[in-house]
Amino acid sequence: MVAISNLRRMYGEVAAVNDVSFSIDHGDIVGLLGHNGAGKTTVMKMLTGYLEPTSGAITIDGLSLAAHRRKIQSKIGYLPENCPVYPEMSVASYLDYGATLHGVPASRRPELIRAALSKTALIDKADQPIATLSRGYRQRTGVANAILHNPSLLILDEPTNGLDPTQIQHMRELIGALAKNATIIISTHILPEVQAVCNRAIILNAGRMVFDSRLDELGAGNRLMLTLDQAADRVTKTLAAIDGVLAVERATDETDHPESTFFIHLNGGHGANRIAADIAHTVHENGWQLFGLSRHSRTLESLFAEISSREEVTP
Repeated sequence: MVAISNLRRMYGEVAAVNDVSFSIDHGDIVGLLGHNGAGKTTVMKMLTGYLEPTSGAITIDGLSLAAHRRKIQSKIGYLPENCPVYPEMSVASYLDYGATLHGVPASRRPELIRAALSKTALIDKADQPIATLSRGYRQRTGVANAILHNPSLLILDEPTNGLDPTQIQHMRELIGALAKNATIIISTHILPEVQAVCNRAIILNAGRMVFDSRLDELGAGNRLMLTLDQAADRVTKTLAAIDGVLAVERATDETDHPESTFFIHLNGGHGANRIAADIAHTVHENGWQLFGLSRHSRTLESLFAEISSREEVTP
């Protein structure tokens, strides 16, 4: 459905996006994540044809964006960051204007506008001027405009920005329903939103892609967490020699703490319970004090913390 190859965007000497490549299948809901300035919005603008890449290629439905821009744009629904709208228009007139820009025939516009209003729970706001709406309702108006022409690719930049908890739940349900007929790319800073609606996460850092995984694979991380009263060097060497242990990684760099926590990465072909028993036996044999030994699954929050800690130690 979507394929990006060696995408790069320069602003003078600064690489906002640097050699990013990935592909997305039809029906996927992908969370595009990263800290401020990571390159998320720049990637989205290039996907929509709003920005030209400095180099690299974008293909959507087998068509090159460079060669078939207008045709591809007719398949895309886009909610930009900060949801630009015309405040003097009513919600319905704004959607009618949007449908006109998408080339929707006049005979189909009333039906599609009603459907978009219904999906975003805006029926009772249809005749209200956008200037009088709350931030949350303006955001929903932007989403309605993005989905009204039934796009096959939906790109949403911070779709839950300004929504209350009830509206956020409604937006989650809407995104899930839309994914039955569309591919969806979502950028957000709210990690629980990604875990609630997405089946895959891509993380950018300083313009580069540093992580790409399905969320079910992330949650099934094959590693143990061990907490001891020992320093790092002796523990890592001893435990790394155990059959089935791929690597031993210290969780923190604190040197004055009486406890040390380690992540023990396991070989998928060995039973985790058997390896855990061998680790406990080794700890006992060495006379170390064991404070904790348990399975450990990575979350997006812990992954972001790992990426941030790598940034801090990078010279």
